[in-house]
Amino acid sequence: MAQVLVIVRVLPEDVETPLDELRKRIANALPEGYELKMWDEEPIAFGLKALRLAIIIPEQTEGGTETLENLISQVQGVSQVEVEYVNRLS
Repeated sequence: MAQVLVIVRVLPEDVETPLDELRKRIANALPEGYELKMWDEEPIAFGLKALRLAIIIPEQTEGGTETLENLISQVQGVSQVEVEYVNRLS
């Protein structure tokens, strides 16, 4: 089965939220078949940083990226989730 690469930008609830802990909580919340491949921090403004995540999901995921967005937005410490890029991997 093919897979899909999804790049998401996650904004924390506040400047004090440790991004490394937030990344670990998100990785632990991913269901079977989803895999966090890469991540980095992106400076926004006034000390706020966003977390950019590269996540592999199954191609036949019902609802596409909406399922992933909803899952991440429910993680404690997440304020906002935005899909930046989607690409099918062969």
